Amino acid sequence: MADTSSVVVAGLLTGLSLIVAIGAQNVFVLRQGLRREHVGTVILVCALSDTVLIVAGVAGMGALITGVPALVTAARWGGAAFLAAYGLLAARRAVSGGRLDVDDRGARTSTWVVVSTALALTWLNPHVYLDTVLLLGSVGSSYGGSRWLFALGAVTASWGWFAALGYGSRLLRPVLARPAAWRAVDAGIALVMFSVAYALVRGA
Repeated sequence: MADTSSVVVAGLLTGLSLIVAIGAQNVFVLRQGLRREHVGTVILVCALSDTVLIVAGVAGMGALITGVPALVTAARWGGAAFLAAYGLLAARRAVSGGRLDVDDRGARTSTWVVVSTALALTWLNPHVYLDTVLLLGSVGSSYGGSRWLFALGAVTASWGWFAALGYGSRLLRPVLARPAAWRAVDAGIALVMFSVAYALVRGA
């Protein structure tokens, strides 16, 4: 059996290498962190979702998913449609001149809307399954009896990353207080969403 600490570190580093990549989850957490709006709730939803998916992958759910091609295809198209719609909303904000309200006096988004969006960006995005259930699950299974230590490392990476992204993003608020900068953020969010959606459709 592999050394305990080395397996946990392997899970931590592997998890970070997949989670840190720019994606739908990350840009949403970043945006909420910049707005200081339901940040803790968004972090909790994303990290808990990742935990469930990582555990499912290490437990062998990845093999089950790949065994049903129709399910994978449906998930790709459904996820692409949702991401494209979210990208259009971000593009509209970029064009109309949405901005960051530094004084927190702007209109607030309800907790329900934020939670449902975070859940949708996680569970309707097939890339999340690819990273957590399939890739992390496959790597974790290679550790045999130590696979749950690997899962522990990957889960720790997820919680740590989302917390750092959500609460650390507020350091950028002075820069993004300018309307032009905030429009650039929304334009970037739209670009990421459209790119992921295109990648999903291309692979369907």
